[in-house]
Amino acid sequence: MFRQYFLVLVALLSLSVPAWSMEIAFAPLPMENRETVLKQFMPMAVYLRQALGLEIRFEYSDSYEEILEKFQTGIIDLAYLGPLPYVSLKTKANHAEPLVHFREADGQSAYTCAIVAMTDRKIDLAGLFNQKIALTQPLSTCGFLSTSGLLRKNGSNLARNLYRYLDKHDEVALAVVRGEYVLGGLKTAIARKYAHLGLEVLAETAPLPAFALIANGKTLDVETRTRLRDALASLDPAGADKGMLALWGDNIRHGSTPAKDQDYAPVRALLGEENIPTAGNF
Repeated sequence: MFRQYFLVLVALLSLSVPAWSMEIAFAPLPMENRETVLKQFMPMAVYLRQALGLEIRFEYSDSYEEILEKFQTGIIDLAYLGPLPYVSLKTKANHAEPLVHFREADGQSAYTCAIVAMTDRKIDLAGLFNQKIALTQPLSTCGFLSTSGLLRKNGSNLARNLYRYLDKHDEVALAVVRGEYVLGGLKTAIARKYAHLGLEVLAETAPLPAFALIANGKTLDVETRTRLRDALASLDPAGADKGMLALWGDNIRHGSTPAKDQDYAPVRALLGEENIPTAGNF
């Protein structure tokens, strides 16, 4: 099936291609296999090639840290990043520029993170001690950062409990459902997919900027960055572009809005002086 899907995409790439093209190295999310990446982002690559003459080359990485390192050294021209990875990148590479936020399924260009538990556990977030908590990745916005902030807000401290990184949001949800962890920190929209299994949202962050396409200002000129922003932000998921966008991945098919660095103020406020550990404490 993967080979058939790949061949269809190759055929699409051969259609209506401008005579001139420019190659751009694009970093999709880490922790996803290549088949998932192709299904998610290749239709967007086809669109950008046909509309702008931009040849998208996928630059795969195994972690957010690797993506940020490649971005700083100029290996990557574009990256698809959540808010915390972008804020972390911006402190080291001021030339990182957000182009567009991809809207969520509800049409909003923001999302929230949550702490979840099984409904039948009747968990009180105040004064938690020595409880097992599942997190995503260190540089995931819904991982240590949001979970720590929500626990402090509810009278607890993540450091006084046992936490471990499980990488994927779905893995966090399922680990809590299976009873391996008492609590989990993950994206609220993903958590609610498991409500039918008894997963309950106990606390939720304020809205945070949606995932974005981040451009490398050292490797892409102003004109190219502007053309990319305009080409994506102008797409209408409810109108003429609905059919095309239906082929895009779930996370990027709902349209987009222009992005700017100031959108990340809530993330910077949440981060504060927080020191995010790179490994769990048990």
